[in-house]
Amino acid sequence: MTGSRGTTGAVDLSTHPGHLARRLQQAHSLLWGAMVSEETTSPQFAVLNVLTEKPDIDQRTVGAEVRLDRSTVADVVARLVRRGLVERVRDPHDGRRNVLKPTDEGARLHRKLVGRTERMNRVFLAPLEQDERETLLRLIARVTDAAENLRG
Repeated sequence: MTGSRGTTGAVDLSTHPGHLARRLQQAHSLLWGAMVSEETTSPQFAVLNVLTEKPDIDQRTVGAEVRLDRSTVADVVARLVRRGLVERVRDPHDGRRNVLKPTDEGARLHRKLVGRTERMNRVFLAPLEQDERETLLRLIARVTDAAENLRG
């Protein structure tokens, strides 16, 4: 990929993956707010989703599951706890650590948002054929996985 330059020396931003990723994130955020929730963010939904599948795991494990860094997952969990959607409880097997689980309200919200996220994803990816959708998701995952591995 070349960052071809015009006669002014400016680069073609359509060849810059970071610029395109930012635009993709902006489009996702816009659709999320309009179709899923204005109160619950995509990362908050991701945490609720993991805790629905695997309740009673610690915050570090939640972060690893949803691929959020430590400070971001701490902030997301704190917000969910304040909203009464997640609770911290002492691990019955190891009293030194806390585990997380969705509250009844958190489970209800998760159930409500699942269908909305599915509809939003269909709208978001509507310009693509099914095989293109699968390719796009696979390539995005490959690039993000490689970038996360650089972080260590």
